[in-house]
Amino acid sequence: MKGYGPGGLSAAAQQAAKRRWKGQPAAVFALVFFSLLVPLVFLLGLQNRFPSGYLADVRSQQESNFDTYRNVTLEQEQISLKDVLHVPPPEELSKRIKETLVSPTSQLKNYSSQARGDELKSNGPVKRHAGASKEPSSPNTKIGVGDSKPSHDIVMSVYETDRSCEHEFGSYCLWSRKHRRVMKDSIVKRLKDQLFVARAYYPSIAKIQGKETLTRELKLNIQDHERMLSEAVSDLDLPPLVGKKIANMDKVIAKAKSCPVDCNNVDRKLRQILDLTEDEAHFHMKQSAFLYQLGVQTMSKTFHCLLMRLTVEFFKSPASNVEHISASKSVNPSYLHYVIFSRNILAVSVTINSTVTNSKESDSIVIHVITDKQNFYSMKHWFVRHSYGNATVHIMNFDELKSNHVSNLDFGEMSMPEEFRISSHATSQQTPLQMGTKYLSVFGHSHFLLPDMFKNLKKVVILDDDVVVQKDISFLWNLDLGGKVIGTTEFCGVKLGHLKSNLGTAVYDSNACAWMSGVSIIDLEKWRELDITGVYGRIVDQLKQENEAQWRATALPANLLAFHGHIYALDNTLVQQGLGHDYEVSEDSVKNAAALHYNGNMKPWLDLAIPKYKNSWKKYLTRDERYMEECNVNP
Repeated sequence: MKGYGPGGLSAAAQQAAKRRWKGQPAAVFALVFFSLLVPLVFLLGLQNRFPSGYLADVRSQQESNFDTYRNVTLEQEQISLKDVLHVPPPEELSKRIKETLVSPTSQLKNYSSQARGDELKSNGPVKRHAGASKEPSSPNTKIGVGDSKPSHDIVMSVYETDRSCEHEFGSYCLWSRKHRRVMKDSIVKRLKDQLFVARAYYPSIAKIQGKETLTRELKLNIQDHERMLSEAVSDLDLPPLVGKKIANMDKVIAKAKSCPVDCNNVDRKLRQILDLTEDEAHFHMKQSAFLYQLGVQTMSKTFHCLLMRLTVEFFKSPASNVEHISASKSVNPSYLHYVIFSRNILAVSVTINSTVTNSKESDSIVIHVITDKQNFYSMKHWFVRHSYGNATVHIMNFDELKSNHVSNLDFGEMSMPEEFRISSHATSQQTPLQMGTKYLSVFGHSHFLLPDMFKNLKKVVILDDDVVVQKDISFLWNLDLGGKVIGTTEFCGVKLGHLKSNLGTAVYDSNACAWMSGVSIIDLEKWRELDITGVYGRIVDQLKQENEAQWRATALPANLLAFHGHIYALDNTLVQQGLGHDYEVSEDSVKNAAALHYNGNMKPWLDLAIPKYKNSWKKYLTRDERYMEECNVNP
C-alpha cells in the first residue's frame, strides 16, 4: 500500500503538481511575450510601409478601370486602356491599406527561402539572370478580356524606360523626372554600399574560429555606419570624421574578403539585401504615385474655403444674387449658346473669360454653366460678383433639372467629361522600351440629357472646363456639319477595332477613329431626330456594369457607338490636346491653336501642372478677388 505524505498526496503526485505549476508560468510568459511581439512587428512594418495606390480635379470622385485590351492590327499596335486613376472610396482605400501593410519579417523569410531554393539548384554562387523580371505587385495588373491568364507586363527599372514607369505609375513618372532634384549624397550612398557588403560578410566571419578580433572590428564599423546613416540624408549631414570611418571600413572589408568563407552564404545575403532594396524602392515609387494622385484629385483646403465663403455670402445677401438674365435670352436660338459642365469655379471662370475675351461679338454669347447642388450657390455668387464682357452667364442646377424630369433616362448624379489613359506599343517588340500614353476625354453620362435641357435650341457648343480659348471660335456656328450630329476633333491613335472586346456585338467600322471632347459643336435637331440619347441609354444598359466604377467606364464605348457615323471631323490643329500630360508640345503649336485642352492629370490650376503651359491658363484667371486672397487661393 502506497504511503501518503502531508496533505494526503503521494510523492509522485506532488512532483507532478510541481511540474504543472512550473509549466503554467512558462506558458503565461510565452503568451505575454508573443502578445508584445506581434504589435511590435506590426508597428515596425507600419513604419516602413505605407498604403500604396494610384495614379484636385473634381471631375471624378471614384476609380473606374478598364481591363487590358490586346488586339493586333495592320500597324501591329497593342492598346492598353485604363481610366484616369481616381481616389477610391474610403472602403476601397482601407482594403488597399490592409493589403500593402506587409511585415518585413515575413518578406525576409520569403526572400531567404527563395535564395535557399536557388542555391540548391546550382553548385556555384547564385547569379541573378539579366532576363529575369519580377511580376509587378501593382494593382494595375489586369486580366485581359477573353483570356484565362493574367496579362503580365515586363516591368523594368522605373527610371530606365518611359514604358514601364508611366504604364505602372501614370503621369507621376513624367512629373517626377521633370522635377527631380539632384541631391549631393554620393558619400551617403558609398556608406550604404559599404554597410551592405559588411552585413553580407559578418555572419560568415562570426562563425570562423580564431577571427573574434575581426568579428568585433567588423561589428563596431557596422554600428558606426548605421549610426551615421540614421542621422544623415545628404553629405552635409555627415560628421567631419566620415572619411576616416570609410577608410577603416574598407580595411575591415578587405580583411573579411581574404578569409575563406562560403561564397554561397555571402551571395545569398547580398541577394536578400538587393531584393529588399528593390522592393523598398518600388514601394516608395508606389507611395509617391499615391500621394501624387491625392494631390491631383482631392480638393485643397484653399479651394474648399473659397467655395464655403461664396456659399455663405450668397445666403447672407440674397438681394444681390438676382440673376441678370431674361428667360427669353436663355432659350433664344438666335444667340450663341455655350454649355459647360463643371464643379470647379476657377476652371470654368477661365474657360468663360478666355472665350469671351477672344470673341468679336460678346453681346450675342450666352454661356450655360451646369453644376451640382453642392456648388450651385457658390457658382451663382461668383458670376454675380464678376462679369465677363457683355456675355450672359446662366448657372443651372443639374439636380434641380433632374427632379423636373428632363428625360425618361436616369443617369444618376451629374457626371463630368470622362478621361481615359491610353497606352500603346508595338507587339513585335519583346521588351518595348517606349510606350506612348495619351488621355482620351469623352462626354459624361449627363451630357446626353442636353436635348431635354435645351428644348428650344438648335445648336450648342460644348466646352470642357479644362479648355482655354485663344481665338474667336464663333465660326463653328456657321459650320455645315453635312447632316452629322457632332463636330469635334478625332483621335486616330485609338480605333474602334482596338476596343472590339468591349464594344459587344454592335456593328461598326473597325477603322473608325475615336474622338475627343474639349470643343464640340452639337446639332441638337439632328440629335433629336436620330434619338442619340435613347441609343446611348440602350448601349449603357447592354454593357456590363456591376458597380459604379464599371458604370462610369461604360461612357467610353457608349460614346463611341452612339456617335458612330455621326461625327464631323474638325481640323486637328483647331484644338491643341495633351497639355495636362505631354511635356513635348512645341511652343508654336500652343501659340497657334485656337483652343488649348489640358486633358490629363496635370491640370493648370494644380501645383502639379506643367509650368510652361500654365501661363496660357493663368492670364485669364480672375484677379483682385477678396475671397481668393482670404483663402490663400493662388493657382
